[in-house]
Amino acid sequence: MVSFDIPKECNVGVVVNEGPDFRIEIQKVPVPESGPEDALVKINTTGLCMSDVHYMSNDWGIALMYYFGTRCAGHEGSGIVVKVGDRVKRLKVGQRAGIKPIAETCGSCEHCMTGKDQYCSGAKLTGFVTDGTYQQYLRSPERYTTLILDGLSDYIAGPIMCSASTVYTSIRESALVPGKWAVFPGGGGGMGSQGVQLAVATGRSPVIIDSEEEKRKLALELGAEAFLDFKESKDLASEVIAICDAIRAHGVFVTAGESYPTNYHTSAIVMCIALPTLGAHPITVSGAELIMKNKLIKGTMVSSMADVEKTLEFAKRGKFHFNPEIVGLSRLNESLQRLKKGQVPGRIVLDFNLE
Repeated sequence: MVSFDIPKECNVGVVVNEGPDFRIEIQKVPVPESGPEDALVKINTTGLCMSDVHYMSNDWGIALMYYFGTRCAGHEGSGIVVKVGDRVKRLKVGQRAGIKPIAETCGSCEHCMTGKDQYCSGAKLTGFVTDGTYQQYLRSPERYTTLILDGLSDYIAGPIMCSASTVYTSIRESALVPGKWAVFPGGGGGMGSQGVQLAVATGRSPVIIDSEEEKRKLALELGAEAFLDFKESKDLASEVIAICDAIRAHGVFVTAGESYPTNYHTSAIVMCIALPTLGAHPITVSGAELIMKNKLIKGTMVSSMADVEKTLEFAKRGKFHFNPEIVGLSRLNESLQRLKKGQVPGRIVLDFNLE
């Protein structure tokens, strides 16, 4: 039988001065206790997501992490099961496991029973209501633990727990058929760059809106058919429409919250993914335009258990070809400050096993 030596303390990136000027300090904390129906997961890697920055900046108008006793953010974890409770039946020590944006749900409400568990009113948000994946060991309920397929790198599996699967859910729910144009405002970032690959894998034609040459290069390498730099554009809407058959984009997948006002008029379908700062970047919706142009505006939030599994299958088939920037714990604060300023092409992944 496989067994692991579990330390009494583990490393964690703790948020200090929660608010606009937050920073991360590396501390040692006790390894959490796991219950009879839980697994204890040792986190090897975790993606750094913009939602982490919003939690720590407290700019969504919700409670402070401190209110729940939460020390650290993070929700894109990939690791290994090192201990299971007495009543655990499915999980085994030594299996690979992922930690998602939602730590657990009630399991019995209408949402949980119909494959929309991410909307469960009793859901506990990882890295907000409970400690997140900036902590090296985490408790995970067996029922809501995702197993990671063998042969899939931790560097890819971690971000799939949130950013990649979130975009997959949005593409699926948009009902945008293969062959249509899919525009990704903010497509040079972590979520958008994975969305580009999923669009290509499912037969859509992606167009990226972002800025900076490094993001342009990344987007085109990942399969984007066009890249528009919003800082250089004189009429972004017209340029999008010109690329997309001179009529309009078929679908816009908003992965950067500040782009909502400028992209609403360019598409028949607007899928709202990015959560903007409270009160910022509103969309002015015209009832007449919705009716006369057959528009759809829809929001999706992270992914269900089933959609995470499906996205992992895409990765197993080799549909993700990005190389995230890998950092050790000592660079966590620096990396999050860069992410906050929009200076990160693709994804940064924290590796707990680095110095």
